[in-house]
Amino acid sequence: MRLAAALLSLVLAAPLSAQSSMTIPPIDNTWWKHAVIYEIYPRSFQDSNGDGIGDLVGITRRLDYLEALGVDAIWISPMYPSPQVDFGYDISDYENVDPQYGTLADFDRLVAEANKHHIRVILDWVVNHTSDRHKWFLESSSSKSNPKRDWYVWNPGKKVDGKTVPPNNWESVFGGSAWEMSPKTKEFYYHDFYKQQPDLNWRNPAVERAMFEGMQFWMDRGVAGYRLDAVPTLFEDTQLRDEPVKPGVNKQGDVNLDDVYTNNLPEVHDVMRRMRAMVAKYPGDRVLIGETYLPNIAEVDKWYGGEKKDELQLPMDTIIGFSSSTLDAARFRKQLTDVETGVHGSQPLLVFDNHDNERSTDRYTVGIQDPVAKDHIAKLLATMLLTARDTALMYYGEELGMTTATPTRKEDVKDPIGITGWPAEKGRDGERTPMQWDSSPQAGFSTTAKTWLPVAPNYTTLNVQAELADPNSLLNWHKKLIKMRRTRDSVRDGGMMMLDESNQSVLSYVRYLPGHHAIVISLNMTDKPQTISLDLAAAKIPPTGPEGYVLRTLQATDTELNAVTTAHFTLPPYATWIGEVQVPK
Repeated sequence: MRLAAALLSLVLAAPLSAQSSMTIPPIDNTWWKHAVIYEIYPRSFQDSNGDGIGDLVGITRRLDYLEALGVDAIWISPMYPSPQVDFGYDISDYENVDPQYGTLADFDRLVAEANKHHIRVILDWVVNHTSDRHKWFLESSSSKSNPKRDWYVWNPGKKVDGKTVPPNNWESVFGGSAWEMSPKTKEFYYHDFYKQQPDLNWRNPAVERAMFEGMQFWMDRGVAGYRLDAVPTLFEDTQLRDEPVKPGVNKQGDVNLDDVYTNNLPEVHDVMRRMRAMVAKYPGDRVLIGETYLPNIAEVDKWYGGEKKDELQLPMDTIIGFSSSTLDAARFRKQLTDVETGVHGSQPLLVFDNHDNERSTDRYTVGIQDPVAKDHIAKLLATMLLTARDTALMYYGEELGMTTATPTRKEDVKDPIGITGWPAEKGRDGERTPMQWDSSPQAGFSTTAKTWLPVAPNYTTLNVQAELADPNSLLNWHKKLIKMRRTRDSVRDGGMMMLDESNQSVLSYVRYLPGHHAIVISLNMTDKPQTISLDLAAAKIPPTGPEGYVLRTLQATDTELNAVTTAHFTLPPYATWIGEVQVPK
């Protein structure tokens, strides 16, 4: 196809034409709409006292690094008092700090120091369940007449062949029945997760009040918002109907069930609206982020509150990052378009890595041995995350390309789901190994010889110190992309439109804000070179005049791409190219 200059011309200082199919969102300086949010698993980030476990003082010591990376907010996984059955997701006190992580004074200092580094602190808020050692459950389980009895989900069970059995077939995520008999009262309590994590009864208004008061406790200490753990599971079917059985068994050896009666029930949206209204009373644009694994964009939109936008500001769109681990330009194009057009203009929140999933550097490179190809794929994913119109959620070590170090022996597993599901399910220890700071013993994470999880073997070459010294490293790639998000107005505030939409091998899109350089991104998702011709006029940006346009490379994985000046060029395997459209001289 011939690339006539008039057809491909772009302008930098004129409004879009009326026929444009690119939507330019209103400029909104609300902090979380432009943020890079960085999840910290506190056990694994930095140990400050030599006990092999990361802590709050350790996080504080690494704020310089986080600021230099360009992080706007840190989300700290649960650091509250806990028996640590599920490493903090079994909370025994919502208004304190677990001694192994530090003290309330340490937390207050972290918030104050983070503020000096222009970094906000977001906490994980476990809304679905508590620890069975929480004072609420200790009271609730003490007798059937206790005032807190209905703070949890209790049932006497049913008789089958003279035996008392659970009331239905509901299963725990960690294996086996989701019902556990309490020895004191001889009734069953419901637990969607481990048996030491009894589910709260959110149909009781007293539970909601108590949980909201806990959130207020931390917001009064300066917390910028919450990531709500397992939030779609707050309600269960009051009729306790059996869930439909699906073919096969899961990794725990249990039959597969369709969780229609225990997940994403409509009542949860009433709670979200009330929670949003409560949080909105605080200054500073406090934010609510949802752990929302949902099947399609229509369901994601409901968690924003649809057109009213009165529920979560940022439900996670996990469809893009976790629904598949195949590099597929058509899939990514569709899913990015879905979230761009299907959430009533709300801000997308994209994520490729977290503490519950194998790291993306492994998921998206299965069967690939070439280290250059792996590096290119990691840079490709980072580019999609950080140049799309979204709030970007990262996981510690993602910027280094940290890999998943899964235990090879059951006796080494710490994660409950890995213990109950071995060997089909090996657990989540592999994506939770200590942060790799340098090549010293224990990767600079700790001074002790034995850390809570072993440091990944590749730490001697894959670490912050080494990557900072390498201008072509994945870490420096992230730093450049994050700087681009902040300094290029078209990426920060502009619209987004797909280009070359029939291309099954290369994902291309343009970011544009009137009055600023348009930014073009092309990502080769195959192991073969791909020659592309981008019809930039599809973005309906008016022509600059008879002199046409000029492209200039801003960032690329391959040096030969630095010479790109037109919209017709060849991308090497797994290559990323980012360029700007310039006014010709």
